[in-house]
Amino acid sequence: MAEKVPQTLANHVRRQPPFHFFLIPCAIAVLIMSIVNIVKHYDVLEAWIILVLGVMTPVAVFLIRINPLKAQDRLIRLEEQLRLESLLKEPLRSRIGELRESQLVALRFACDAEIPGLVEKTLKGNMQPKEIKKAIVTWRADTFRV
Repeated sequence: MAEKVPQTLANHVRRQPPFHFFLIPCAIAVLIMSIVNIVKHYDVLEAWIILVLGVMTPVAVFLIRINPLKAQDRLIRLEEQLRLESLLKEPLRSRIGELRESQLVALRFACDAEIPGLVEKTLKGNMQPKEIKKAIVTWRADTFRV
């Protein structure tokens, strides 16, 4: 699906309204209500069961988001390693393994022409993902991220 606005550093973070604006607030509300319930009815077994469910809800919602992102990061790491092997010349090619997963994930936004210089800067300065993204001049969109 084509993006209406070209992706940049400023707008590359994705928000999923059902998740970010419904599930997270509801999970927090359930936790708060279960805590209030346990304060009012601390001597009732059902209140403790509701508290356990109230604590489980935000944890489950958090895992629902994090686990697919970690799987995507692993795929991105593989894609970027293959991409770097085809774009880089020695001695940089032999140093691809020194890049952290988070650095590879950030490098995916750099166009092919920028990759050699950016990889060299990343390895020399141990750049953080935010620094890598800020250093990119020509942004390569990733519209498939969940």
